[in-house]
Amino acid sequence: MRVRKIDTSAAPDVRQFIQFPFKLYRDCPQWVPPIVPDMKLALNREKYPFYHHSTADFFVAEEGDRTLGRIAAIDNRRYNEYHQSSTAFFYFFEVIEDLDVARALFDAVSAWARNRDLDTIIGPRGLLRGDGHGLLVEGFEHRPAMGIPYNYPYYASFLPQLGFEKEIDFLSAHLRGDYDLPQRFYHVAEKVKGRRGFWVKSFTTKREVRRWVPEVQRVNNQAFPDVWGYYPIDQAEANAVADRFLAAADPRLIKLVMKSDKVVGFVIGYPDISAGIQRANGRLWPFGWLHILLEFKRTNWVNFNGAGLLPEHQGVGANAVLYTEIARSVSEFSFEHADLVQVADTNIESMGEVNAVGGEWYKRHRIYRRQL
Repeated sequence: MRVRKIDTSAAPDVRQFIQFPFKLYRDCPQWVPPIVPDMKLALNREKYPFYHHSTADFFVAEEGDRTLGRIAAIDNRRYNEYHQSSTAFFYFFEVIEDLDVARALFDAVSAWARNRDLDTIIGPRGLLRGDGHGLLVEGFEHRPAMGIPYNYPYYASFLPQLGFEKEIDFLSAHLRGDYDLPQRFYHVAEKVKGRRGFWVKSFTTKREVRRWVPEVQRVNNQAFPDVWGYYPIDQAEANAVADRFLAAADPRLIKLVMKSDKVVGFVIGYPDISAGIQRANGRLWPFGWLHILLEFKRTNWVNFNGAGLLPEHQGVGANAVLYTEIARSVSEFSFEHADLVQVADTNIESMGEVNAVGGEWYKRHRIYRRQL
């Protein structure tokens, strides 16, 4: 067995890196493949905005002509500058059920990090701030929300054996479509709107949404400075996240909380089209797009993977505006299930609010840390 850094300018190497999990999970009904063009873009050093400020390398473990595993080693310089840290991240970790192969992959990441004077490894954490992160440690029987990682249970047993410990957990909650949000939320929302002049902006087209991306980026940067993993993103990264999101979005599920003509908060929902991506096997051509298009019409799941308020409007009841808009979206579109995606276990206030609106925690993703 050997571990080799791939050449991201060589199509066969890129294909090998991308295709490995398709083989690994081919008999797993829960796994949702990535969109192949999105993966190719993430490895494109000329076009992907991450490489404008940072760097990453990609490794595969091989034995003969058989691929045994893969991993990405990431130096997010913008993150390290903001936090005054020396952290390497890992992502795209996939491996057969063999601890020695996993150890060899992480040895390669450790050597890579040391060569760059980085002293800590954290992950799984992606290239862009909008990437789903963490290793699934609970909820293996469920299909993941769109864009959120899935892995076999043995992954979670490998990391502690390799010297990793918990950094933070992100929990996802299931909300029944027929659940009645307590009336007090509606009462507080209307009261706050009246007293503070909040109103909710809705959309009907993706073009409308795109015009507001710079304002949402501004709020996103200001609303989450104390959230784990935060670093300020630029417009190029915001546009890349928006492009990926809007490809699967229904603009009617995106709501902005306004005060006068300024955005002070947002709720981002999207139909879960994971089943269509499974049928398309992650490919848009020649007919994958049709599977995905049909799933927009038949899915009974909605994901909410983004809600935030500017700090000066937090703690005054404005969160009720966000949760009532979530409830209205679920009801209006007759969704039978909602997935409230990846709430940090350190965010006690949000976890309490999800409990109050009837959410059932059912999936847990863990970020791990290892000192070098």
